[in-house]
Amino acid sequence: MANDRSPPSAIARLWLAALGLVILATGLFFSVYGYRLVALGGSAYFLIAGVLMLAAGVQIVRARSSGGVLFTLVFVGSLAWSLWDAGLDFWPLISRLMVLTGFMICVALSYPLLQRGSGRSATPAPAFVAAGVLLLGFGAAVWGMFQPHPVVAASGQLPVATPASEAQQNWEHYGNTPGGSRFVALDQITPDNVKNLQVAWSYRTGDVPESPTGNGAEDQQTPLQVGDRVFLCTPHNNVIALEAATGKEIWNRQINAQQKKWMRCRGLAYFDATRPIAQPTQPNSTPVKVASVAAGAACQQRILMNSIESELIALDANTGEFCPDFGVQGRVDLKAGLGKGADAGQYSLTSAPTLAGTTVVVGGRVADNVSTDMPGGVMRGFDVITGEMRWAFDPGKPEDREAPAAGDTYTRSTPNVWAPMSYDPDSNTVFMPVGSAAIDLWGVKHTALDRKYGASMLALDATTGNEKWVYQVVHNDLWDFDVPMQPSFIDFTQPDGSKVPALVFGTKAGQLFVLDRLTGKPLTEVQERPVQPGQIEGERYSPTQPVSVGMPQIGADTLTESDMWGATPFDQLMCRIKFKSMRYDGLFTAPGTDPSLNLPGSLGGMNWGGLSVDPTRNYLFVNDMRVGLEVQLIPQPAKGSAPKNDGGEAANIANAAVPLEGTPYAINAKLRFTSPLDIPCQKPPFGTLTAVDLNTRQIAWQVPVGTVQDTGPLGIKMHLPIPVGMPTIGGTLSTQSGLLFIAATQDYYLRAYDSATGQEVWKGRLPVGSQGTPISYKDPATGKQYIVISAGGARNSPDRGDYVIAYALPD
Repeated sequence: MANDRSPPSAIARLWLAALGLVILATGLFFSVYGYRLVALGGSAYFLIAGVLMLAAGVQIVRARSSGGVLFTLVFVGSLAWSLWDAGLDFWPLISRLMVLTGFMICVALSYPLLQRGSGRSATPAPAFVAAGVLLLGFGAAVWGMFQPHPVVAASGQLPVATPASEAQQNWEHYGNTPGGSRFVALDQITPDNVKNLQVAWSYRTGDVPESPTGNGAEDQQTPLQVGDRVFLCTPHNNVIALEAATGKEIWNRQINAQQKKWMRCRGLAYFDATRPIAQPTQPNSTPVKVASVAAGAACQQRILMNSIESELIALDANTGEFCPDFGVQGRVDLKAGLGKGADAGQYSLTSAPTLAGTTVVVGGRVADNVSTDMPGGVMRGFDVITGEMRWAFDPGKPEDREAPAAGDTYTRSTPNVWAPMSYDPDSNTVFMPVGSAAIDLWGVKHTALDRKYGASMLALDATTGNEKWVYQVVHNDLWDFDVPMQPSFIDFTQPDGSKVPALVFGTKAGQLFVLDRLTGKPLTEVQERPVQPGQIEGERYSPTQPVSVGMPQIGADTLTESDMWGATPFDQLMCRIKFKSMRYDGLFTAPGTDPSLNLPGSLGGMNWGGLSVDPTRNYLFVNDMRVGLEVQLIPQPAKGSAPKNDGGEAANIANAAVPLEGTPYAINAKLRFTSPLDIPCQKPPFGTLTAVDLNTRQIAWQVPVGTVQDTGPLGIKMHLPIPVGMPTIGGTLSTQSGLLFIAATQDYYLRAYDSATGQEVWKGRLPVGSQGTPISYKDPATGKQYIVISAGGARNSPDRGDYVIAYALPD
């Protein structure tokens, strides 16, 4: 009541004491940890605000109006500091101001009580008006938390599509085309009618992944579709054929491959021996070898798969039976010549084999950061009919095409090709994204050839295996910044208007490179920029690293303390302390014996999901993740006192020291750079969807993708569709009609975006999350277009499944 001078009641004093104690505790936290931050050279804001909050809290407990004045001073100062520190960026402001705004509303509503406690007349009207204004602002902020906040909004100038040269017939390659376009020339499903999509059929494979960590079995497949059939593979390499229109099972070949770690099948290859062999059109290209199957024999059409047990398998596409003319009853042993460790989970094949003419080309994953003595990363080509090896490219013996002599092995520990490849029929060339030699973090034992081929794009003749060119994107890679994806083909427009056959690919370091397909030369500007060396004895640090400045860099900005984030100012403060406690020199911060920050981390950046292109609009679509890693090398612990790296991904983010055998060191930490609430320490988004205009080579739009609905702090599901943007694992699909589909988020949805604007126009709820890439096709009998996605569970989610789901418009 106005002019009321009566002292506050006992209940009112109890309320003020509780409010004051909360502010006092907050001030104590800010003061103690703010002092630590200042001691590390960080912002003084938290210390200053903490001291003032301590005083405010004491006075509020004492029911003195000066407590309200002091906290108002804290709030106004915090508002000014936040705008100076973060600008008008929505999520950083939420982190800095949301909790303090809640406190300020309580203080404003309590101010008349504080006035009476000070023996003054209460004047509630101004306090209640202020509280009302703050409540409106608080409500607007809560509303804004449920709205997407584009990093780059689409401009008014939208791309104009041209008709595709011909309608889509089959999705018979991992990336739809041999050049990995992930573009479907179909337009039955459009931005206008996509809202009507519904489940057309659903199928259960029976192979449920058991591990959410990425260390065990995972469903990450991209199906194939040929004619009226869809072909699937499961984490344990079972292969299944379904009716494309109904999802009804036609055959199911149970392979049930087993391995201790890292079980997955990302895709298959398809070959039809009844079709004429296409020969290259580029001058001086090596002809494709003729391969045929006798009339009436089995396996005229065949499915090819490389398994986690290191076999290359050929199945009759019509029956699912093993092809008797391929290897030994349909199987070729890929462990031959690899030596020790090949049968112990240190070597496995997880990406789809590449059909290159009549040669089936395979690489292989060599487990990271286990030992300096590992199986080699040899790439091999096999006859698609007989399974006979045609050539081997050993990065340690690049002139030799033969298998090693009896008792010998391919060169040990060389760079490997674990990601999918692309094939250009016009030049009979296979393009290989190359990873790094064994032990990324310590390269003292890497050879000159390891340094040449590591973290590069390699072009080989598909018939002979001879090297055509190699282009390196990271010199002496110490960060596990592999080239992680299949390159996608584009026709690149030169300044004079001419078009050059090119390929484009992304890296874990957030870079996009465009290379001439014939020569490997960059078609956009790449600068060699100086980088800080590390201090490890014997290491050969490259003085410069290539940075692709002629294309947008995705999530590779150099962080500052102001980029630290948290759901509350408390975990933001802890993240600031963590950031200032580590060595950080930007993108290429060399690992050392002191704690250092690596962002993007070895997960990416961009990863194996690859890119999709829209050739009719000349857009390139990129999805990424932004989760940094804390890295530190420590002296090798006593033998047997620390867990051994078993080759799984979990060892790279372990809580205990993991020995790097053959080096003086162990990994003390390769932990995710997160707050105490297990939220990434840098500001959102943590995953985005980006459209790059290939005409201007600028970002056309960039939006956060994914919500916290099915995840949250400390692994607790929030059940709130807050589109903060989450890390993505998997790829995208673009369509002629102007849609972009993705299901690679941490929440359980398949989404469609308008590819011109980045606006979400539809989403379908999945039973579990997905790490797969969607495909689309038109059933030849009915003419209906389908979108198909595999859903086995999102990374780090406990919910697992074995679903394959097709969506279509209603009849």
